[in-house]
Amino acid sequence: MLKTLDQKLQRIHADPTGSKDFILADAKDADMAAGMAAPGVDARTRKMRSLAEYRQLMRDVVKQGLVDIMLMSASSSEQLTIQERLFDSSAVTPACRANDTTDIHLMTGGIAPTEPSRPFRTATIDQIQSARVNPTPEQRRLGANLGLYSITPNNQVEFDYPMIEAYREFRIEAEIKGFRHFLEIFDPNACGEACPEDMGRYINDLVARTLGGVPRAGRPIFLKMVYHGPKALEELVTYDPHLVVGLLGGSSGTTLDAFKLLENGRKHGARAALFGRKINNSEDQLTFIRFLHTIASGQIGAVEATKAYHGELQKLGITPYRKLEDDLQETVTVSSYAGTSTTVVVKPGGADKAKADGVAIGNANLPTRADGTPDFSKMSLAQKVAYNRQRIARI
Repeated sequence: MLKTLDQKLQRIHADPTGSKDFILADAKDADMAAGMAAPGVDARTRKMRSLAEYRQLMRDVVKQGLVDIMLMSASSSEQLTIQERLFDSSAVTPACRANDTTDIHLMTGGIAPTEPSRPFRTATIDQIQSARVNPTPEQRRLGANLGLYSITPNNQVEFDYPMIEAYREFRIEAEIKGFRHFLEIFDPNACGEACPEDMGRYINDLVARTLGGVPRAGRPIFLKMVYHGPKALEELVTYDPHLVVGLLGGSSGTTLDAFKLLENGRKHGARAALFGRKINNSEDQLTFIRFLHTIASGQIGAVEATKAYHGELQKLGITPYRKLEDDLQETVTVSSYAGTSTTVVVKPGGADKAKADGVAIGNANLPTRADGTPDFSKMSLAQKVAYNRQRIARI
């Protein structure tokens, strides 16, 4: 079956500035991070889902056919890709999380996410491709042949050097074994006093520097990274139009948060979006994905989509998590996997309005730096308290 991912990538590279293609991925690999909390809560029953229910949602989304990639853990992929052959007759591409750095080890009561990220890989490329440690050539063709590799820099050489060394070793192995990957770049999770002031430019420079020495055969097919605002995104896209930039969803937030992120990213040069928690924590995942698809294709705007989504929930008899007026708010979103760093989405005139009305945290009207991150030096005490209360509650 011809995969939509490959078709879209071909058209994007044929016309990087003119192509309207947009890649969508559902990330259901959270069992490699949050453990038993990964499946999330069912909106109808308000009960935690089981792993079996989580995998059924993967089947449902693949059969819907509106995403281009289904990202899974190696164990889920073994069941769906190898045992069930789910993707053989589907245009959706199976993919697996190819590494799980320590900052995504989110066990209840665990402290790993509060310390600088360290490299680690549970699954090997062989196991992703075949569910075997030492597969035959025939077995290697049975599983997924695309992986997500993530890095989390902290601007500290003692932690960042092992991270980029591990990525170099992975790239070499992947090229030898014919394994494709896409690269996820999280914002620092524990940079302390070393946090860059201009995070957007720091991450852009890191991407350009990291890939500058990588020949085409070893490069990621696209990127997954935090949206740091129009300026940073446009700078990276202009620097190299063949760097297919994708946006990571981050924390769940409101429905408008998800739809607006996709709308803004598409407008300023992103060509992919990978939403895990935003999809998994929605009230109805297939309906949510349907609206993501219409926004990605430019058929509808974020505000209109949010209102229409609530209308569909009403038809389905599902009580939304938030009232429509609350779901139409932009909020503070977490930009690292564990929620140890944040990005503030600011509406036009937000910083000026914050000076006037003090604390408008629900609308994210806070003083910010040029890259859109919070400027704590300009916040009042009340703003700092409100910001951190909401951040803690969201985490």
